[in-house]
Amino acid sequence: MEKKLGLSALTALVLSSMLGAGVFSLPQNMAAVASPSALLIGWAITGVGILFLAFAMLLLTRIRPDLDGGIFTYAREGFGELIGFCSAWGYWLCAVIANVSYLVIVFSALSFFTDTPELRLFGDGNTWQSIAGASVLLWFVHFLVLRGVQTAAGINLVATLAKLLPLGAFIALAALAFQLDTFRLDFRGLALGIPVWEQVKNTMLITLWVFIGVEGAVVVSARARHKRDVGRATLLAVLSALTVYLLVTLLSLGVVPRSELAGMRNPSMAGLMVNMMGSWGEIVIAAGLIVSVCGAYLSWTIMAAEVPFLAATHKAFPRLFARQNRNNAPSASLWLTNISVQVSLVLIWLTGSDYGTLLT
Repeated sequence: MEKKLGLSALTALVLSSMLGAGVFSLPQNMAAVASPSALLIGWAITGVGILFLAFAMLLLTRIRPDLDGGIFTYAREGFGELIGFCSAWGYWLCAVIANVSYLVIVFSALSFFTDTPELRLFGDGNTWQSIAGASVLLWFVHFLVLRGVQTAAGINLVATLAKLLPLGAFIALAALAFQLDTFRLDFRGLALGIPVWEQVKNTMLITLWVFIGVEGAVVVSARARHKRDVGRATLLAVLSALTVYLLVTLLSLGVVPRSELAGMRNPSMAGLMVNMMGSWGEIVIAAGLIVSVCGAYLSWTIMAAEVPFLAATHKAFPRLFARQNRNNAPSASLWLTNISVQVSLVLIWLTGSDYGTLLT
């Protein structure tokens, strides 16, 4: 397989896969379960842990540069064929479900611009119109990736830069609106009625969730131009994401009191932007959410197709899925992944499930 992805493309792949829909709901999610003091402790613990994980991946790519594909090959090398297969199978299934959830939330966000009390066009992303639109997006990205992972990764780099614009605007405005007295209100969370360490435990479920995708560069390491870039990209992306998450979470608590923030509708970042810049703020965040999720979806499509391909090249999956097209894209694996996503979308429509169902 041609090794064409450079440091910037690999970093964007990891960062985009982590910065999806979750960051836009992070202020409310955190405020609902923890006080400012617990959040500071929770982020400190998670930050140290996730940086250790990033350094571990950095060291693994240097100690064993011959192992491509990370999640599958590390498990196979360390624990044998069965564990390697289970790792690849489980990761692929999770990636498929993640992709379905991204498509659902894109059209749920679009309903902000189209739906009225009298007209339910896209709803919660599970109407027939939403499923039709999601199917178009699904197959557009499918044929984009078939043109080559390098092409898709280049577009993902642009999408990653685009998604950072609304996040950067939010952080800048929140920093200007930040009030220390507001941040210090009920600093230990007495109103929550639970100890600080219990609050810290509650934050950990969220802080770890938002770093899903940290393994992105390792998964596509076979396509890296230089193996040393894989670990560096992971570390750069983790530091960038951690900075964004910290600023979004902590600055929000200085804009409105924790109790008010905890009761906001998600994406709560939209409500905060309305508070800071008026009704246009909601539109900015809704548009940012759509761009962010589309970028994350592209990243996860690349990763979801890569795992069955690598497993097939090591004979853990049927050899059929080791096929590539003339652009060196894992075509058979990509067809398997996206047909599975399409079937899942139809099931979403038939059952009326939404993003919350997929998340849990």
